[in-house]
Amino acid sequence: MKICIVSDSHDRSDALVHAITAAKDEGAQAVLHCGDLIGANTLRASLKLGLPIHAVHGNNLGDISALYRMMIKTPGIFTYHGAEAELELGGRKIFITHMPNQGHAFACTGDYDLVCHGHSHTAHAGLQRHIKDGECWLVNPGSVAGIDAPGIDAIPTWILGDLSNMSFEIRRLPEG
Repeated sequence: MKICIVSDSHDRSDALVHAITAAKDEGAQAVLHCGDLIGANTLRASLKLGLPIHAVHGNNLGDISALYRMMIKTPGIFTYHGAEAELELGGRKIFITHMPNQGHAFACTGDYDLVCHGHSHTAHAGLQRHIKDGECWLVNPGSVAGIDAPGIDAIPTWILGDLSNMSFEIRRLPEG
């Protein structure tokens, strides 16, 4: 199962749609949003693409009531989990949060196959050793809006993940 992992869209609907469309074209079946979505309107165009979207909030909360109302109106398409989410997709246990320190801590538990976080606007994907003598994937898709992304000239990034072979590729949106 392929997934689209995004974060830090900060009300940039077009960037979010472009990333989800690209992921869907490559076979993604779900979207994980790691926070700082901000407003419900940011999702309107993305929801029309038909992929289930799982989102957590970040440190820029936006209109939480509107996000919950949108979830009620789009059952099975949009799920707003609050501060963190625990999911099982493609036979994998996944934890989603916004904050990097919390993501790192949960990756170290050995309870998850994949932990996703955002906040730093810096994309990375790598294995984290955990206390059960194994490894967990720890990924940050960066900022799909390209805001304040250090070291990559503020280019919007997202991750295409494949849960069947546990591979995670950082993707960049085209400029312009």
